[in-house]
Amino acid sequence: MSVKHVAGKKSEKSVLLYALTTCPWCRKTKSLLTDLGIAYDYLDVDLLAGEEQDKAVSEVEAVNPQGGFPTLVINKTEVIVGYKPEEITAALA
Repeated sequence: MSVKHVAGKKSEKSVLLYALTTCPWCRKTKSLLTDLGIAYDYLDVDLLAGEEQDKAVSEVEAVNPQGGFPTLVINKTEVIVGYKPEEITAALA
């Protein structure tokens, strides 16, 4: 899968964002992470095809059974679904 990396000043935690290019809340989440200076990886699930997309959707559903976007996974243990700036900021502080 083509996970993209965004460099940031803060990289103490692993941050993976599952997003859709058509989702305004996903774009807001990316902007928030960038504004906070967080280094993060992201995957635009809708740009994947075939088995890659199936695998990404399975990964999302494993941590977020409703399969909604954006799905933010922090340190492979904490999951935040949707655009929740206060919750995201607190989790990455």
